[in-house]
Amino acid sequence: MTILRNSVNLIGHLGNDPEMKTFGENRRMARFSIATNDYYNDSEGKRVTETQWHNIVAWGKTAEVAEKLLNKGREAAIQGKLVNRSYDDKEGNKHYITEVIANEILVFGNSKDK
Repeated sequence: MTILRNSVNLIGHLGNDPEMKTFGENRRMARFSIATNDYYNDSEGKRVTETQWHNIVAWGKTAEVAEKLLNKGREAAIQGKLVNRSYDDKEGNKHYITEVIANEILVFGNSKDK
């Protein structure tokens, strides 16, 4: 039997510029969203686009690549793993978040102007 692993591959367009944060002396994190589209024909034969938004988090060198090369609207491929986490807000309500932790980013087209 083959070994199964947590692996996600997405190709889509960024919904926002990466938001950068620094933790400690030099631990960098980038956070951004990416939209992917699926298409199908409805019962009347009309083509319907279904957009899914994915939360992406990148750390270290991958975060630096995101900061240098990505911006809102840019098409990119993201390879990473799916992670679920939760937190309690100020009112004590539990919130669940699903994110892709990126370990590779491939940018399509020309690099962004900075």
